[in-house]
Amino acid sequence: MKPRLTWFVAVATIAGPACGLLLHGWPGTASGAARVVAAFSLVTAGFLRLIKMIIAPLVFCTLSVGVARMDGAASIARVGARTIGWFVFATLISMCMGLGAAHIFKPGLGLTPPAIAGELPAATPLKPQEIMEHIIPTSVIQAMAANEILQIVVFSILFGAAASSLGSKAAALIDLLEQASGVVLRMTGYVMAVAPLAVFAALASTVMTQGLGVLAVYAKFIAGFYAALLALWCALAGLLYLGIGARAGRLLHHIRSPLLLAFSTASSEAAYPRTLQGLQNFGISTRLASFVLPLGYSFNLDGTALYCSFGVLFIAQIFRIDMGVQQEIMMLLVLMVMSKGVAGVPRAALMVMAASLSYFGLPEQGLVFIVAVDHLLDMGRSATNVVGNAVAAALVAKWEGELQEGPA
Repeated sequence: MKPRLTWFVAVATIAGPACGLLLHGWPGTASGAARVVAAFSLVTAGFLRLIKMIIAPLVFCTLSVGVARMDGAASIARVGARTIGWFVFATLISMCMGLGAAHIFKPGLGLTPPAIAGELPAATPLKPQEIMEHIIPTSVIQAMAANEILQIVVFSILFGAAASSLGSKAAALIDLLEQASGVVLRMTGYVMAVAPLAVFAALASTVMTQGLGVLAVYAKFIAGFYAALLALWCALAGLLYLGIGARAGRLLHHIRSPLLLAFSTASSEAAYPRTLQGLQNFGISTRLASFVLPLGYSFNLDGTALYCSFGVLFIAQIFRIDMGVQQEIMMLLVLMVMSKGVAGVPRAALMVMAASLSYFGLPEQGLVFIVAVDHLLDMGRSATNVVGNAVAAALVAKWEGELQEGPA
């Protein structure tokens, strides 16, 4: 999110509750309040429709290009298998941390569910046949029209793999998709420009109907999220210590600069060059660092994974939808698949959550409550993405015997 837009969101986050407080109880009648809330809802609904509009082309373009460009995994299959295996393990740990924090703090229970059209669907476990239908498309055009993201992911992976196998014959097509990806990313920037209006309308409407007590919910939400990040950092540090011993502390020393850069800019991608240099200075071979780190930026966003599971459960709590164990396990799997290949996408976590809500009967209106504080949380998750990828590179280098021994 650009600095100016960040400031606009910050102003909207303050102005929205202030406007809502002024309007709290003012219309005098229930019908008057309903008309004001309905006016605000037009803004938030429009913003959500804009987000949903770009999800399908965004996933297809970015993931297809990412898979097609990943020719290194085929040439060094052993390293690729170990790397992907660690990514899956780390992502599961991250998502479980997010779920655990949401269950402990229960931040969404402090909000009164906003009125929505129709009854909420029950959160029932998906049957095996339904899971298969959600994963394998009969038509990719139909999947894109219906925003069936899992089906688009499957098609994109197969498409990218096939293009990669053709080499130079498909180079022009991949270049074209990469250009299309740039166009869609620019569209994403345009859509996010509307975010301050959506944040203002959502917070004004919420405070108007529920009072200032709702702000305490946001404080609890932010505190719970950063507590989960701290627990994840401790878990990653412990696993790193088991893998490389006392040198684990030195790794954090070498990546402290990109870590601060990612936190201050809320962009793990901005810290990529310095992270690569820090890993090499630490003693990881250039070959491995140059392979694991780019792969990690597409498939190992630990902070984003934690944020997605925490945010989806937060939305479920807002609408008092009880997700059983089976539903939460399915949610982990769905989020894991959806979160892959979204590196470089502005507000990727919001896109992933927006795409996954319908799978579990969760209203998309809940997403707006997260947008209001997304930048504050993005700082922490961006820094965590850097830590997660640095840990992955160090462990793979150790397993491959390409980590220089002794102090570095």
